[in-house]
Amino acid sequence: MYKLATVRLVIAITGASGVIYGIRALEALKKLKVETHLILSEWGEKTIKIETDRTGDSVRSLATKVYEDTNMAAPVSSGSFRIDGMAVIPCSMRTLASIANGLDDTLVSRAASVCIKEGRKVVIVPREAPLSKIHLENMSKLAGIHNVVIMPAMPGFYHKPQTMDDLIDHVVGKVLDQFGIDHGLFRRWGEHTGGKMA
Repeated sequence: MYKLATVRLVIAITGASGVIYGIRALEALKKLKVETHLILSEWGEKTIKIETDRTGDSVRSLATKVYEDTNMAAPVSSGSFRIDGMAVIPCSMRTLASIANGLDDTLVSRAASVCIKEGRKVVIVPREAPLSKIHLENMSKLAGIHNVVIMPAMPGFYHKPQTMDDLIDHVVGKVLDQFGIDHGLFRRWGEHTGGKMA
């Protein structure tokens, strides 16, 4: 498989609760000089206003490139556009269903479908509770595809988190691990020293 000179990822923020995970991922990737292609859904932007003190524009400024979720002609809608993978963080149950059933009805869903068909990694970070049988069936369908990872927003506690940021960084760090990105966002199991990324 080809290797890009610079790591290039699609980051999708949808309308599930937990948009801070996507925001923090963009912040970390910008610091690490990873090229990011952001798709911010309409409800993703609305949830940013509900859950944080950020604006959609401030979140867009963290990305290298930004596309509207309605822009089905965006570069990331084509398999010929070279990327290393995609993270949907957080992933709403509507978006999960669209990806699992190949609807390609939004740019997020289409970009994920492209990654799947091209054999590129897709990390889906669902954020919902409780989960219905429908939700679980959609996750199971996607988990059966070799290049799709279901990474629920479930922070660990073995690194003894002290703040909300510690919990957020643990989830984001686990997502970045899936793409082989060194990040320093949390202390790993068995590590007694070493700090977080500033």
